[in-house]
Amino acid sequence: MGELKKEFDTIPLERKTTLEKLARFIENKIRRREKAELNFICTHNSRRSHIAQLWTQAAAAYYGVEGIVCYSGGTEATAFNPRAVTAMVAAGFRIRKATEASNPMYEVGFANDVAPVFSFSKKYDAEGNPKRGFAAVMTCSQADHNCPLVLGTLERFSIPFDDPKDFDDTPLETEKYCDRVRQIGREMLYMVSKVKRTV
Repeated sequence: MGELKKEFDTIPLERKTTLEKLARFIENKIRRREKAELNFICTHNSRRSHIAQLWTQAAAAYYGVEGIVCYSGGTEATAFNPRAVTAMVAAGFRIRKATEASNPMYEVGFANDVAPVFSFSKKYDAEGNPKRGFAAVMTCSQADHNCPLVLGTLERFSIPFDDPKDFDDTPLETEKYCDRVRQIGREMLYMVSKVKRTV
């Protein structure tokens, strides 16, 4: 986390503005003593949405911001891509496959004193995901375009990331996945760092 904090200056101003608006959403929820539920949405719920969900939950634990609850989903369900899983492990997450299936469930740990998160691919409105009063965080432009309306959303934020899938089965695959994990981690850490905890 410390290394990512040193990279905050590399985040473009326009993206910082959107990330800070998401931080205000969280503050307002916490001020009203409500859970700040964030649903990270991408087309297949296989890469960027999982990565953003897990980094944001880890950042909340790192900064001690209680009340942030993160989810992820897609416009369709596929599977948490193994390449993304490998890149998250390289970034320091403890990930264990909890079930064997075409769409396996993974147990993800990121802090010794925080319960693990269970991740698997699902639609954004699947059972277990929030149904109202949440923030929809669109992590890919395709999902943002294909979901003009996310029912139950209190606020919607477009924070798209380039898809590392474009480099699957190329010599740049590992590098690009790690770059994307680092970018998403940097931006989610920045966002949570801007949540005022004295509200």
